[in-house]
Amino acid sequence: MDELLKTLKSGGTILYPTDTIWGIGCDATNPQAVEKVYQIKKREASKPMIVLVDTEKRLQELVNVPEMAWEIIDLSEKPVTLIYDTPKGIAENLLAKDGSIGIRLVKDHFCCQIIQKINVPLVSTSANFSGDKSPLKFADISEELKNKVDYIVANNTDKISQWSCSSVIRIWEDNRIKILRE
Repeated sequence: MDELLKTLKSGGTILYPTDTIWGIGCDATNPQAVEKVYQIKKREASKPMIVLVDTEKRLQELVNVPEMAWEIIDLSEKPVTLIYDTPKGIAENLLAKDGSIGIRLVKDHFCCQIIQKINVPLVSTSANFSGDKSPLKFADISEELKNKVDYIVANNTDKISQWSCSSVIRIWEDNRIKILRE
């Protein structure tokens, strides 16, 4: 864990298991680290990535959370990413063109532990090159991609993800919602 945290705090990138699939991550408040993730994935900067948080408190520090968001989070059976308006304290190159950001409140113990220890939100994007199939297990990740990140987490390399992705729901401060991915 010490080497992992040192990598994140110094602006490095990690390959790690999330509550859905394997992801590439970095400190979500560090624009240079975010740029590294875009380069690793060969992803257009116009395609935003999501952020993981560990607690309701941290979520509320980043965005105004509409009442409907709490209901969705509580009722969702699978991981759910909500897209919020006007985030604070996030690297600007993570934001969508309209200034919104996708945030998932994770329940996965390991992800929560990382976020608690670095004390900032964590970028999460699938551990694949842009346009390629998302990896359900560590063995699905290309060697080329593995060689581009600064640190690879050794936990759960044999685990097959129960979820290939999270649900994605756009939510506005007036409690309107739009389901983008079930």
